[in-house]
Amino acid sequence: MQFLCKEYQDGNPRVRSLVTETRIHLVPSLNPDGYELAREAGSELGNWALGHWTEEGYDLFENFPDLASALWAAEERRLVPHKFPNHHIPIPEHYLAEDATVSHGTGHDRGAVMGRRCLTPPCQPWQVAVETRAVMAWMDKNPFVLGANLQGGEKLVSYPFDTARPVSETPAAAPRPPDDYEDDNPELQETPDHAIFRWLAISYASAHLTMTETFRGGCHTQDMTNAMGIVQGAKWHPRAGSMNDFSYLHTNCLELSIYLGCDKFPHESELQQEWENNKESLLTFMEQVHRGIKGLVTDQQGEPIANATIVVGGINHNIKTASGGDYWRILNPGEYRVSARAEGYNPSVKTCSVFYDIGATQCNFVLSRSNWKRIREIMAMNGNRPIRRIVPGRPMTPRERMRLRMRL
Repeated sequence: MQFLCKEYQDGNPRVRSLVTETRIHLVPSLNPDGYELAREAGSELGNWALGHWTEEGYDLFENFPDLASALWAAEERRLVPHKFPNHHIPIPEHYLAEDATVSHGTGHDRGAVMGRRCLTPPCQPWQVAVETRAVMAWMDKNPFVLGANLQGGEKLVSYPFDTARPVSETPAAAPRPPDDYEDDNPELQETPDHAIFRWLAISYASAHLTMTETFRGGCHTQDMTNAMGIVQGAKWHPRAGSMNDFSYLHTNCLELSIYLGCDKFPHESELQQEWENNKESLLTFMEQVHRGIKGLVTDQQGEPIANATIVVGGINHNIKTASGGDYWRILNPGEYRVSARAEGYNPSVKTCSVFYDIGATQCNFVLSRSNWKRIREIMAMNGNRPIRRIVPGRPMTPRERMRLRMRL
């Protein structure tokens, strides 16, 4: 934050462009109580681990509703997307209750809890933290596009899905070319935006001073990133109800976890070097929000249409427009068939191109009103039965005359 302010005031063109053209939200600490506990205990002998949980003992990163499992269950029943959405999945009503509980696990089983900390399978459910509720409300209030939660103790970038999908629930799919950077793991369920998430993760890892130095190995175990500095969460540390999965399935935001360095709680003397290691990566990552397409969805009178759906051909995950009818969709370079749809309007389709240079392509849509709303009203008045077509020259029956009067 200090760097951005200072460089902006000093006239740094890169920072000035970033600050002027981007709404940047910074949260110094999602878990200030946990940080205070760890700071008071000090970083020696593993005391930093105290900061992983809140004062009440919650692991905030795994305290969100498990929407991925709900989506996969709906896919098994062939409900997606007609009866169950592939985006903006609503939060379950039971989760929003004051006494709501959430269960943790890896996606396969649930573990046992000591206090509120899950140690060994199977776990029992515990309550939703007040910090979690605050973050969810914050996400609903702001139309975020790109996000990152910064953590320590490892040196890599993790991207969704974090939840491991049971093999029995994985639908049959056409074979794809082998990926040199990922093992063949049947439990890994890729997001529809898998290629985009990898681009975002690589943009950070490749700009980091040491994250891709694989000859050093992993911080504590073997290198799980296959020399890339990036890994899908379910491959490395599978867990249900993560903030990244929730953000992806409930909002427009693509969120990743960035592990800044091996030391979970570095000493003050080491902070300057840690900053130098990550400075360029942070700037590069934030600039990626301007990659893809953006635009406005309006009606023929120029009025913005909120909650319109933006559909990108070939990517089975849609987004919605904000309250002002504006939208932003991060995409890799290429040519895309994009459509905008809204209740009561005819859809509009156009081709939008994304280039390698930073700068989102403007792709606006103007929707015309459709007659479907009035047709549905007439159908409802007719008991949703087929309406008999009136043939010119044929006399109407008394019942047909009565129904016509009722409709008029």
